Amino acid sequence: MSPTLVLDLTVAARDVAIALTVAQGETLALLGPNGAGKSTVLAAAAGLLRPDSGTVRLGDHTLSDHQTRTWVPPHARRIALLAQDARLFPHLSALDNVAFGPRSQGQPKRTAHEAAARWLEEVGMTAYARRRPHELSGGQAQKVAIARALATEPAALLVDEPLSALDVEVAPDVRDLLRRVTSDLTTVIVTHDALDAALLSDRVAVMHAGRVVEHGETGRVLSRPTSDFGARFAGLNLVRGVTSGGALRMPDGRLLHGIAESDLGQDGGPVAAVVAPSAVSIHLEATHGSPRNSLAASVVDLEPHGPTVRVRTDLLSADITPAAVAELRLARGNRVVLSVKATEVHLHRA
Repeated sequence: MSPTLVLDLTVAARDVAIALTVAQGETLALLGPNGAGKSTVLAAAAGLLRPDSGTVRLGDHTLSDHQTRTWVPPHARRIALLAQDARLFPHLSALDNVAFGPRSQGQPKRTAHEAAARWLEEVGMTAYARRRPHELSGGQAQKVAIARALATEPAALLVDEPLSALDVEVAPDVRDLLRRVTSDLTTVIVTHDALDAALLSDRVAVMHAGRVVEHGETGRVLSRPTSDFGARFAGLNLVRGVTSGGALRMPDGRLLHGIAESDLGQDGGPVAAVVAPSAVSIHLEATHGSPRNSLAASVVDLEPHGPTVRVRTDLLSADITPAAVAELRLARGNRVVLSVKATEVHLHRA
């Protein structure tokens, strides 16, 4: 089993300060908008960037410690970094690319080639062993890059947007490969894809402005996010307010009724509500039957969302059919009434 990775560091120039622990054999997905500091964290862990303070530890080994001036160079850390692009050596065959790591560790050429052949077989690329990078497709090159990263037998793996440069037809195959080869390897993966996070990670950490603003099990974060980016990433509505008689009171005084995930605490405490866009209905006027949550809103935008149209309002987003958009004659600036059942609103402490 791979050792635990501890990242407790500050990079002042980039205003990044985080404290994260990735347990043995666990995969942590690091999420956040561009500029949040995700790549800085990977660079500091890999030894490509020296933190201004704090420590980086892998198992019992301290890789970086500002106070004791400990610094282990990248090649000696037993941490592999898999970048967005394959970055294979253009003059080497796939086999020699994968063998490069073992060779740089001092293994004889024959032993390194045997290890490379095993890893090419592991990623399904044996038939392409003699090909140069320019003879490989994007997906094939990324598989070779994965084999090259793992051929050094790293104790931890860092992955930066591994599928972002791949065609949608190729990505599922590489995603399945990553899930298989990282199942027992301590891994940190940076991604902007909710499917990558859902299928590859055990836990999720959301970063914003250089700080971790949300952290928890993947299923919980994707279904009950507490950060604005986490909600956008998961495609959910997030409403903030204070608790009032078991409901959420919004800043304008209106109530949003829902089901409490846990004790909301005393009235006046911060609370958040999570609502799926598919649970929100749109009407031109208040509906008969008075649903528990009936709220006036203004249409901000309409955009395609798979087979539906996502109608964004100044309060909640709703997913409705194109036929419903036409029937309601929706357009930007329209005043509408949103209705959502209380059972579809999930309340939790903010």
